[in-house]
Amino acid sequence: MNTEATESTLYTVKENVAVEPERRDSLDHREHFPNFGHHIVRQFNNLWTKETALRRLPFLKWAPNYNLTSLVSDIIAGITVGLTSIPQSIAYATVANLEPQYGLYSNFMGSFIYAFLGSVKEITVAPTAVMALMVQQPVLDLGPAGAVLLSFLSGCIMLLLGCFNFGFVVQFISMPVITGFITAAAITIISSQLKSLMGISSSGKSSGFVDTWINLYENIGETRLWDTVLGFSSLTLLILLTLIKGRGKGAWKIFTKYICLLRNAMIVLSGGLLAYICSTQEKYPFRLTGKVASGLPSIQLPPFETEHDGKHYDFGDMLRILGSSVISIPLISILEIVSIGKAFSRGRLVDATQEMLSLGCCNVASSFISSIPTTASFARSAINSSSGVVTPFGGVFTGALVLLALGLLTDYFFYIPKTTLAAVIIAAMIFIIEYRAVAEMWRIKRMDMVPFLVTVIACLFLGLEIGIVVGIAVNLCFPLYLTSRPRITHRIMNVKEATVLIIRPDSDLAFSSAEYFREKILKLVTKTLPDIVLIDGEWVKFVDSTVVRNLSSTVSDIKQQERHVLLWRWDRNVRNALYRFKKDKFMPLFRNDESAEKVIENWKPGFVNDSFVNNV
Repeated sequence: MNTEATESTLYTVKENVAVEPERRDSLDHREHFPNFGHHIVRQFNNLWTKETALRRLPFLKWAPNYNLTSLVSDIIAGITVGLTSIPQSIAYATVANLEPQYGLYSNFMGSFIYAFLGSVKEITVAPTAVMALMVQQPVLDLGPAGAVLLSFLSGCIMLLLGCFNFGFVVQFISMPVITGFITAAAITIISSQLKSLMGISSSGKSSGFVDTWINLYENIGETRLWDTVLGFSSLTLLILLTLIKGRGKGAWKIFTKYICLLRNAMIVLSGGLLAYICSTQEKYPFRLTGKVASGLPSIQLPPFETEHDGKHYDFGDMLRILGSSVISIPLISILEIVSIGKAFSRGRLVDATQEMLSLGCCNVASSFISSIPTTASFARSAINSSSGVVTPFGGVFTGALVLLALGLLTDYFFYIPKTTLAAVIIAAMIFIIEYRAVAEMWRIKRMDMVPFLVTVIACLFLGLEIGIVVGIAVNLCFPLYLTSRPRITHRIMNVKEATVLIIRPDSDLAFSSAEYFREKILKLVTKTLPDIVLIDGEWVKFVDSTVVRNLSSTVSDIKQQERHVLLWRWDRNVRNALYRFKKDKFMPLFRNDESAEKVIENWKPGFVNDSFVNNV
């Protein structure tokens, strides 16, 4: 090959004079953007496919094969869940500072809708302790209207996120933050129920962890003996029944399994029966739930204005008072249902977007019957699973049982002691804390304890809504720090009596790491004093404008020291970004030879390497 001709030809690459026609397209360095119009049209066309219908209407998958055996299994599971759900819903209404019937109002519409739109058969949608705790303050400020409006707004936000396929947002909340949030919520709920467990009247209602303990301390003298005895006895029995669940062999194992499944209903019924017997003797040793409004709730629009404590609040006032809970409640609801869905999916993929859509529909529809925000319940989903549920249709029977209780049994709820409801809640919260997850964090990665503890402390002392935001922010600092400090390796080699410093970043480069990358290169150059600096970009697939400008400055600084710079094995998209900034400056620097030794051997200042042109 004629060396002079070759060098001349290669040197004029930037003018496209000696480049074959078939390679001219490869010298187009423009940034290509996706065709959003085509993407939107494709998404719109996908709305009318059979696959989309099966994905968005999951009952179409199981309904054609539904049979009598499946129906019987679903009836048994639905009724079993209902027997647990009814007393829990009444108890959660008291956590939310609402009258007991609101817990039942919140417990049937979601079951009906999720039966047809839900994709995980074990999940039951109902009021939960966390949701009840998060609407405490809105109820104190606005009355029941605050909780009902939150249900409507939360549902609308979940539907909006689902329509835009925002299921990925749950990926930004890590396991340490979730565990910390659940732990703090459980501690707060347990604290709030200690007064009822000991029979202390609920004067001075409070929703915060600190306020709850202050209130308990100030009223400790009002403790009632028989409420305390019944409450702690019920709590002890519930804990024991939970611990022995499924233990033993043969008939005893089956007996303990079903006794444990019905433990909440048994405790509440036993407490109610004891209180009723005492009332026949004109004795009232326990504080009772009191009258529960009977009958079905009226169907009406969610309250966009309300009267509370003699003040009128329009929609704007209500939104201002609800504040961040309008965002935090749907976020937590989505997080709970997706997490529980993954726990019971047994390796199957959980469609987070579909869960958003189904839960959004549940909350919007429920708001028309005076419901508080609802989401998936882990405890009831576990009961549903262990009861042998076959399809989500089991939720229909849970909802039907709640409607039956509203229509026929509310008079009997009068005699339920508040201390037994408190015991049910506390027992559920003791076992909802993920002790194993905390132990795993300590064993696997102790650094994860930082966002966990920050989330717990922030949720306890600042409130759940602010606490989880603080936890997420702290946790995001870890990947941001790692992004700003990419791992950079280097080695020194001698080729043809030239000292070569090879530097390689092991990840993409973004604005947060631009200055660090520049400083690292210059420090290494100052320390090693090489003749040639070879920057290896094998693992760099993305750079932004800040990195490009800093890399340009770095090249200039090295050249001012009368040293040579070469860029080796950089991705095509990265090269194009550098060309768009300063093509004349970067074009001669790139090399794409197989080895560093070959790069240096073939290197000639001022000329573009033949191997590079062939691979451009």
